[in-house]
Amino acid sequence: MHDPTPAASPRSTPTRRIGSWALIAAVLAATAGAFGYVGGWLAPQRLTPAKLVNQLQHNAGTFAGYRRNHAKGVCVTGYFDSHGQAQAYSRAQVFAPGRTPLVGRFAIPGGNPYAPDSSVPIRSMALRFALANGQQWRTGMNSMPVFPVATPQAFYALLQAQQPDPATGKPDPAKLKAFFAAHPETAAFRAWAKTARPSASFATDSYYGLDAFVFVDAGGQRQPVRWRMVPEATDAAGAVAPAASDYLDADLGRRLAQGPLRWHLLVTLAAAGDPTSDATKTWPTDRPTVDAGTLVIEHTEPQQSGPCRDINYDPLVLPAGIEASDDPLLPARSAAYADSYLRRTSEEAHLPGTAAARSTPESHR
Repeated sequence: MHDPTPAASPRSTPTRRIGSWALIAAVLAATAGAFGYVGGWLAPQRLTPAKLVNQLQHNAGTFAGYRRNHAKGVCVTGYFDSHGQAQAYSRAQVFAPGRTPLVGRFAIPGGNPYAPDSSVPIRSMALRFALANGQQWRTGMNSMPVFPVATPQAFYALLQAQQPDPATGKPDPAKLKAFFAAHPETAAFRAWAKTARPSASFATDSYYGLDAFVFVDAGGQRQPVRWRMVPEATDAAGAVAPAASDYLDADLGRRLAQGPLRWHLLVTLAAAGDPTSDATKTWPTDRPTVDAGTLVIEHTEPQQSGPCRDINYDPLVLPAGIEASDDPLLPARSAAYADSYLRRTSEEAHLPGTAAARSTPESHR
């Protein structure tokens, strides 16, 4: 959703400037797959889930039966081992001491399930926690510290600017330049993207929730938070050189054959005045952080047949004790995820080789 270069110096040639914009376009094209944003109630533009998902398909193509974002991925299973330290801020059962089973998914951004793993520098982690009281917590995170834009409307404009030119098959650098000029809030993301490189392993990345949420404790006290997953593994743990198209899946399987993989769920507590409605802005580094527990991944399975296949990782599926913030991207993500989910699941019933397809007359497919 890529690796832009710094702005050209006065001595740069026009060709070099075009190359720079092309690299920025590549990073942001992958970022477009990091989230699907839009709420049907948005006015006056009337940005609808269908309109935004259609634009994602215009940009990346349509691959029947696959997610419109993060199409290439792998299922994982494991559990979350809570230390109990987050209980002071949230009454969610997942933070009580003990283990909560989960089904997750690692992926790369974009709508092409056949894209090379090295084509983008962003990786994603999605999790569904199944709490003992029957509630669920679903969350999607990405390996970047900020998002490029703050509103669904700006995200849609970004997608439009990224749409490939039929003549070249690539985004028009002039349109991207105009978008960036009109959206100075993208500066923090572009600064990160200039030095971003594709990692050699899902296991060695940190994953950021990006959007703010609100923890609610047993007494009703509310605390705005952001969270991230920080790995225990490092690149020194036998990383695979990013030469093959599918090295991430192979690396994950190799590592899990040697034992479980672990991340720490770090929750940052906002102070008064910290922005909760703008995912382009980070909070000061001196904010308190709570280690809420350890994520343990034990097994991996192909997404075509694994337990994550039919899960919609809607970020607004939250247990009591965790609530959405005022970030406008959250309801937009939820709406677009639902649209994408309905499209791909309806397509799966007609894909060759499926039971539904075999029982359906050819003339009705």
